[in-house]
Amino acid sequence: MSAALHLARPEHLEKLLTMVEAFHVEEGLDTSPEQRRAGIEPLLEGIPYGAVYIIGPTRAPIGYIVVTFGWSVEFGGMDGFVDEIYIRPPVRGRGLASEVLIELPKTLAQAGIKALHLEVERENEQAQRLYQRTRFQPRDRYMLMTKVL
Repeated sequence: MSAALHLARPEHLEKLLTMVEAFHVEEGLDTSPEQRRAGIEPLLEGIPYGAVYIIGPTRAPIGYIVVTFGWSVEFGGMDGFVDEIYIRPPVRGRGLASEVLIELPKTLAQAGIKALHLEVERENEQAQRLYQRTRFQPRDRYMLMTKVL
């Protein structure tokens, strides 16, 4: 099985929304169908703040990854944030997420992205090991904080 990445387009919306809902339910995220659509649809229509990649074949995706873009003085330019990564449960444990998290940063670096960030639950040691294997490192001096507007 391959973790080939395809930039998602508007015609992929319904397949993506099905996976986003599954991911949010699994993670205990309380989001409505309207919120999920509002978060994904503009990225498929070309809004420049992020991108959605389908993992695997577009007709039968095995997952997705959403990367959003920002600017960092510390890193000297545009940076990215892995907002969500999801692999369907039946195909987990086969190295697909590792492949995505190794290959996608190479593509993003070629496009000028200076750093790629992500967040992980403090108790989720399995995900932390995955991220560390793919060269993401904890920043011990920092903690992600959020203010919902």
